Amino acid sequence: MQNKNREDIYAGLIVDIVLKKDQRTGKRTRGVVKDVLTKSQNHPRGIKVRLENGQIGRVQEIIKNKDYIG
Repeated sequence: MQNKNREDIYAGLIVDIVLKKDQRTGKRTRGVVKDVLTKSQNHPRGIKVRLENGQIGRVQEIIKNKDYIG
């Protein structure tokens, strides 16, 4: 459920997202969160984010903080 709550998503996290074009297949794209775009505190399909490479999609899984060593 952590991907559905805005408070769990912040800049710098490494996440897997589903892009709009990949919603049918569920193909995931991995990247680092730049901006959180969802305004509400939670969303049933995942919080919408912009990655550092500019891609926009909904978070499916949080991988780790990019500063995490281990």
